Amino acid sequence: RADVLCAGGGIVGMMAAIRAAELGAKVVVVEKSNTVHSGNGGAGNDHFLCYIPEVHGSDLDAFIQAAIMEAQLAEHFREFSKPRLRKFLTTTYDVMKLWDGWGIPMKYRGGYEFAGHAFPGRTLSHLKYEGKRQKIVLTDQARKRGVNIVNRCMIIDLFSDGRIAGALGIDTRQGNLIVFEAKTVILGTGSVNRLYPSPTPGWFANRTWATSITGDGRVMAYHTGAELADVEMPRLHVGPKYFVRSGQATWIGVYRDPEGKPVGPFVTMPDRQYGDITPEVNKGIFDEYAKAGKGPVYMDGGGMSDEDYEYQLHWFSHEGLDALVNHMKEEGIDHRKKPVEFMTYVRGISGKICVNDDGETSVKGLYAAGDEVGLGISHAAAFGWLAGENAARKAKHTDFAGINNLSEIVGKKKGILGEISRREAGADYKEINFALQQIMFDYAWTMRSEKLLEAGLSHLRRLRHKALDTAIARNAHELMRCIEVFNLIDLGELVFITANERKETRARHIRSDYPLTNPMLNKLVVVKQVDGKPVTEWR
Repeated sequence: RADVLCAGGGIVGMMAAIRAAELGAKVVVVEKSNTVHSGNGGAGNDHFLCYIPEVHGSDLDAFIQAAIMEAQLAEHFREFSKPRLRKFLTTTYDVMKLWDGWGIPMKYRGGYEFAGHAFPGRTLSHLKYEGKRQKIVLTDQARKRGVNIVNRCMIIDLFSDGRIAGALGIDTRQGNLIVFEAKTVILGTGSVNRLYPSPTPGWFANRTWATSITGDGRVMAYHTGAELADVEMPRLHVGPKYFVRSGQATWIGVYRDPEGKPVGPFVTMPDRQYGDITPEVNKGIFDEYAKAGKGPVYMDGGGMSDEDYEYQLHWFSHEGLDALVNHMKEEGIDHRKKPVEFMTYVRGISGKICVNDDGETSVKGLYAAGDEVGLGISHAAAFGWLAGENAARKAKHTDFAGINNLSEIVGKKKGILGEISRREAGADYKEINFALQQIMFDYAWTMRSEKLLEAGLSHLRRLRHKALDTAIARNAHELMRCIEVFNLIDLGELVFITANERKETRARHIRSDYPLTNPMLNKLVVVKQVDGKPVTEWR
């Protein structure tokens, strides 16, 4: 039993748990991995979008205009009301001070260091910080406040009847099902990984994010009646060729073509304060150069000082790029002397859970923050904190709802999972996942049309039926992976449905049968489950 149940022990879950526990709530965090190194920030982070009055001045509205509206960030916050955006930014300042006090260094050599993710000469909004140990620190802070952390357990279903009542989890080591009764639930299971193939399809875990981050929260929210938006919008990222990692803004240098000409208009020499923002203006530029016969494109650090190079390596470590740094050392790669080829990564979808200004979904008592709502680490920290606060206050004046038909629900789930576990022959989770990725890439990626989307949806639904009949799991870990794949199949279905609904070309959603961007459709396609079926709505 919990007043507040945090599904996922990433930045959202830990910040929500800490705040809710401070307000006297009984809090349980359930994490399928281990909270000391789980989530997108599990290996670290080195950029934190935040507003600091002593750096940016007291005029918050001016900061919003300069650092959000004029800096390629407005699209990320288009659903935010003005009060919500102001609340988010002021909370980032409070969180930054808390983290620094807890032992996550938010200053560099005694001062606030802002760099990256900005046009030259414009307002800098991303604070450089040493986030390598952030999850260890947050786990320690949660335990100090009496938070009950259940590691190696995956939340697989939510219980609700108009309002949230709890959740069903599975122990990823023993395979036991665990019922959690809760007054409120906060979703922080991260982004969507493994829906599309990696640049090296045979290497399953060559990803920007942890392999286990598979959109579980979105699927559970959808099946509970909450609304999702932007599911049809593809998401890209960039980084070293074939070595899939985040950290684009941590690199210092200039993106150049094979003749040495900068591909963007922003910088001509390495600049450690601003970097080269070209791929943030267009993350598909590397693919476009290759298709046009003008590529490859290289990250060139030529002309960088030794001090700046050491500065870059310092932040690489905090961004979780130790494997990349080690590889570069082993191979003698120094991009001051030999430029490093970059590429566009297929990340997945932008799909997010719709929430109000309090972080609550359309299901009463169900909250979400961070990557669940399409935003990054500073939102995870700030709105995780605020969601924990709001959930604790709601729980204080709420009784347990009780879980209707519990034995029937659990019995049905046991039957499905038990059958998968008992099979001696069939398709394992990787086979099913590879088939899903092939369908998504062929029918719903670089080019979409009504006929392609309809055909892809048909293939996907056949895959679901065949997977249910043939999936095998030789242990509890593989059973968890099977559940992840079925969640991804559900999300894939919503991609086909919402992509067909958006009859225009917008950003990376490219419709060959509707090549124009229609200004009248600058809205959200919202999808929710009604009577067991997906229903779309323009908003």
